[in-house]
Amino acid sequence: MGRGRAAVAAAALTLALAACGDDGDSTSSDGGGTTITVAALPLSDCAMLYIAQDRGLFEKEGLDVRVQQIQQSLQALPALAKGQIDMVASANYVTYLQAHEQGTLDIRIVAEAIRAAPRMMDVLVPKDSDIKSLADLEGKKLAVNVLNNVQSLTFNEILEKEGVGDPVYRQIPFPQMGAALEKGQVDAVHAVEPYDSAIQDELGARILVDGASAPVESIPLSGYITTRRYADRNAEPLAAFQRAIEAAVKIAAEDPSAVRDALPTYTKVTKEQAESIDLPVYPPDMDGEQIARLADLMRKQGMLKKPIDPATLLVK
Repeated sequence: MGRGRAAVAAAALTLALAACGDDGDSTSSDGGGTTITVAALPLSDCAMLYIAQDRGLFEKEGLDVRVQQIQQSLQALPALAKGQIDMVASANYVTYLQAHEQGTLDIRIVAEAIRAAPRMMDVLVPKDSDIKSLADLEGKKLAVNVLNNVQSLTFNEILEKEGVGDPVYRQIPFPQMGAALEKGQVDAVHAVEPYDSAIQDELGARILVDGASAPVESIPLSGYITTRRYADRNAEPLAAFQRAIEAAVKIAAEDPSAVRDALPTYTKVTKEQAESIDLPVYPPDMDGEQIARLADLMRKQGMLKKPIDPATLLVK
């Protein structure tokens, strides 16, 4: 999907949701195969979705996967709950595990999207900033995409390990972080790829710390999430979807350039930037024990009130 197609899809999401009813599933079958509507973010998390789409892997499985772009996975939660979309790609686990616990959404995890990898999310400061260490960040304004979510969750663990105080988190969407940093509205930003590299390239921003470093290295960050209702009614299409994503992961593992070629087609990252950005880990299969690492951190930091076993939420 090129940038023009992505923009049309993003605009179409609002129109599509307005046209849909308040319940029921949006999946349908016609001559073109089973249709699955997936909301997705313009992040590297979604690369496997676009590789599967562009390489005909969904079509091979008899699926017509229609992608509608959003800027935050939280935006898609109401539409998923009402059955107006079928799945959210690159859905951050924090938001959706919280919704599950609160009874807002009975979720099921169809596939993992990414796990943390070195330098795929960094805390950046202006090149001339007086902030030289994590200790210097205490009390300073740090931008995150969503408050009380996966970025602050993981970064708080890094701060605790280093024994330093917390910053003051400010909510700023990823696409606006560079401008906020340049204008001095915040002292630092917690950016993920491809925004991470773009801010460094365009502003000369300096990396203060790798946001995927110990003790949160390799931790699961996002997945492909649907509802239990949809999963119960659509076992075969979801199995087909999983096979297509697994095939895309295999392609990416054998040829990482497939990911770098895909990124400029659905994000604002340039072809040149795509060549050098740091990619996350794209797991070949789901691992409930790994996802439980994130759920355990949520419980520790008060983002969940009771334990959740992610293994019980996996679509198998």
